[in-house]
Amino acid sequence: MRGKLLRSISLTLTSILCLMVFQQVALAGPPLLCHPFEIGNARSLPWSGPGWSQIDKTYDFNRLIDDTLSLLTPETRVLVRMETLRRATVYGLMPSLDRTVTSPIKDPVVAGQLLARMKARVPDSGVKSNKTRTAIALFDYGYLVESYKQAGYGSQGAKLAGEIDGYGMIVKAIGLRGGDPEMELAAALAKRDRTGGHLAHLQRAAAGAQEGTLLARNLLSHFSNMGKTISELRANVASR
Repeated sequence: MRGKLLRSISLTLTSILCLMVFQQVALAGPPLLCHPFEIGNARSLPWSGPGWSQIDKTYDFNRLIDDTLSLLTPETRVLVRMETLRRATVYGLMPSLDRTVTSPIKDPVVAGQLLARMKARVPDSGVKSNKTRTAIALFDYGYLVESYKQAGYGSQGAKLAGEIDGYGMIVKAIGLRGGDPEMELAAALAKRDRTGGHLAHLQRAAAGAQEGTLLARNLLSHFSNMGKTISELRANVASR
């Protein structure tokens, strides 16, 4: 009973924080979860609206793991990976308060299985592997870990992620790619806090974004308090 109460409180607090995202100019809630990424016409997990938690109530939750993995092909661009993993986290860990739409399998089980499958895709240390595929596998696993952590203190996601350094994996993936502005955006959102540790990542992401592109629109959406154009955002980041 106490565990259920704590989880309920954690989900409620996360929902409140996420709601604040759409009421304030600056991003207020957990940035990896509460603010959807614009992905154009790219395929992702089913969704029913623009809101951060608008899951598709007709979706068969038993397909969540297989569908998520099938969408994350080597060719899938990073921004689409980010939105797909964001949706997977919402489906698996933060279902609607309408309990009729929850998975018939307990959420922690599904979330834990998805995390395990992501981990299994990362080549073991010392094993010769394709650098590009290794980078993608590290990014996906690390990004999911950090998304789980941001699901809320004491939540099942935070417990599953434990002490895993997801942010470190994202940084390693960027290194293997020789730099990637979309991954830099992911790192900035995973690292974002009041210490300003995310600013170097944000600067590199903005440097690689052209006005009007999908990356630029996502940068300006997630960091709307830092500029209305990429040029303005770059200048504001440089002045910090």
